[in-house]
Amino acid sequence: MSAARRVLLGAALAVLAIIAAMALVPGLIAPADPLQTDVRAALEAPSAAHWFGTDQSGRDVFSRVVHGAGRSVGIGLLATALALVAGLVLGALSGIAPRGVDAAAMRVNDVLMAFPEFLVALVVVAVLGPGPVNVAIAVTLAAVPVYVRLARVQTRTLVLAEHVEAARILGVPRARAFTRHVAPGVLGTLSVLATIGIGSSILAVAGLSFLGLGPTEPVPEWGLMLAGGRNTLGTAWWIAVFPGLAITLTVVSATVVGRTLRARLEGRVA
Repeated sequence: MSAARRVLLGAALAVLAIIAAMALVPGLIAPADPLQTDVRAALEAPSAAHWFGTDQSGRDVFSRVVHGAGRSVGIGLLATALALVAGLVLGALSGIAPRGVDAAAMRVNDVLMAFPEFLVALVVVAVLGPGPVNVAIAVTLAAVPVYVRLARVQTRTLVLAEHVEAARILGVPRARAFTRHVAPGVLGTLSVLATIGIGSSILAVAGLSFLGLGPTEPVPEWGLMLAGGRNTLGTAWWIAVFPGLAITLTVVSATVVGRTLRARLEGRVA
């Protein structure tokens, strides 16, 4: 790995560490109440008193960005974890299923993969209705086909591996051989993909919230904050810019880390 890539990876890890702290202990980083309004302090520019300025209701934008990390990142992480588990189960079952069942399942999966993930999530939310829980479900369902495809390929590869064949020859039951020798390998590969997918999920959650389909006011959430400041960019740019930067830095950092892990897994120089 080159020095420049090491620096980039280090910066990405540092950003993710800060975001994690914001999500886990927001009160230590921004003790101000993110819901506290003060009409007299509305639309104040960034200053020593309010690092990221204030919004239309006089709420501290810095505090709202910090406290919003828990929801924005949390929903994205939850959706990615659920998609990974569902993809592992469905993909593994398809990989060991009879040829006809496997072919039919993959055709359905290919149809789902033909549509952009955000469009699928948008359709699911339109059917289920708005709300953070439905957003998590929608992003999960949109991401599952990618994990299913990879899990199926990895399962079919590992089932034919020499160590799995040796376990069968030694009399290890098929189910035990699968859980001990196949599933861990599939999970490891999917985990690397999930690292990259976290960024996509966070971006999808923010996009749905921006459209008013996620959490509602006055809940601090990055996508919702971005939507709230879109009409004041000319006079109060900080309302939208800072949550937008938080989304961008989180997604880019997660992608950098994920791509580095994938390059190492594939044996390439990151």
